[in-house]
Amino acid sequence: MEIERKFIPSNIPAEVFDSPCVLLEQAYIQTSPVIRVRKKATIEKNLPANPNFILTVKSSGMMARQEFELPLLQKEYEELLQKASGNVITKRRYLHKLPDGYLLELDVFEGIFKGLIIAEIEFPDEETAKKYTPPTYLVEEVTFDHRFHNSNLSKMSVEEIHTLLGIL
Repeated sequence: MEIERKFIPSNIPAEVFDSPCVLLEQAYIQTSPVIRVRKKATIEKNLPANPNFILTVKSSGMMARQEFELPLLQKEYEELLQKASGNVITKRRYLHKLPDGYLLELDVFEGIFKGLIIAEIEFPDEETAKKYTPPTYLVEEVTFDHRFHNSNLSKMSVEEIHTLLGIL
């Protein structure tokens, strides 16, 4: 079970960008239920390391949903990537440990989504997620705004992307 809240940050502390970082490329074969392929490469000494390839299936839901991940070979990833539709999403994910022990995943989008930054925090259960008070720089919660789910970003037109980026 994946239980997470999503936020739009502002005035992000510099130490977040000093945290470990991974490069992500992901595309969607379908969005209901979500079937996603992802290439994930850790950044080491400012260069991406050997990537991992993952197939993910997610159930419907906004804050809580089932999630299953399976490893892929690079060839399998590349073949499935050709079957994906919509926008391929690329981003840098900074993995920052918060003082309260939770992990902040800060996604800095690249390519057609450049300018979009979304922060996510995962929780062990829904009760904890609902009671959680986020750091003050996570200014706007977008957990229940479907526009900020990556599967929906993958379906946006250029005009919809510009509108979304224009309101941030």
